[in-house]
Amino acid sequence: MDTLSYKTVSANKATVNKEWVVVDAENMVLGRLASVVAKMLRGKYKPNFTPHVDCGDNVIVINAEKVALTGKKMSDKIYVRHSGYPGGQRTQTPQDILAKYPERLVEKAVKGMLPKNKLGSDLFRNLHVVIGAEHKYEAQKPKVVDLNTIK
Repeated sequence: MDTLSYKTVSANKATVNKEWVVVDAENMVLGRLASVVAKMLRGKYKPNFTPHVDCGDNVIVINAEKVALTGKKMSDKIYVRHSGYPGGQRTQTPQDILAKYPERLVEKAVKGMLPKNKLGSDLFRNLHVVIGAEHKYEAQKPKVVDLNTIK
């Protein structure tokens, strides 16, 4: 029997096959969109997934301003941040964020679903969120992915 067939193959930076993918966020629910995008960034849909390696794809999310939230989350959900100074707690609703910086709503949701370590920071750099349908990454020849077909 061949003993090489029993070896587990681990991906590394040299053997990873990274692609560019376009995802349309129009009329998609924010949490469901973010969970699939986070898995694509992580590389969980690939057969050679390795937990400690950046083996995911570069993901471009277009139409970020057209993302949907269910129920009353658009006005009732609260994002809290702190400046670090006494009395420096600030709050925002998704409605406020969408009005000023629509791409940050998607970025915040995806970032929360990535690992909280150096690998998570590296993976987050592979996410490109764009307002509108046009993006500047045509040179990378990204392929369009329909999130409804991915399980």
